[in-house]
Amino acid sequence: MNSINSFRDLRVYQNGMNSAMEIFNITKNFPKEEKYSMVDQMRRSSRSVCANIAEGWRKRRYKAAFIAKLSDFETEACETQVWIEFAFKCNYITIQQANDLDAKYEYIISQIVLMIKDADKWLIRKK
Repeated sequence: MNSINSFRDLRVYQNGMNSAMEIFNITKNFPKEEKYSMVDQMRRSSRSVCANIAEGWRKRRYKAAFIAKLSDFETEACETQVWIEFAFKCNYITIQQANDLDAKYEYIISQIVLMIKDADKWLIRKK
């Protein structure tokens, strides 16, 4: 197992970043009228997934604060799934793109649920 020295070393962060960048690239092709609604919302929630894991990583001294940030992370990932569904229903993405992105976010959510479940092992211990 590789040493984790930063939130950037977490696979869940890397998966979130890769998925957010995929959403960024896909939304470049959305209609102009969606720029300030769906595009902004999809990009914001997908980026917030990464931001919340980074913030949570810095709150590992306090279990409740750490879990609260991870919970925020989980809700942002779920919100992103809703925007993916809207994008599909509006015919902005294919069923394959929608299914692929949804599966990626399901995996990200499962990773964060495990971190919440095992929060104690992630906490910074006083020496």
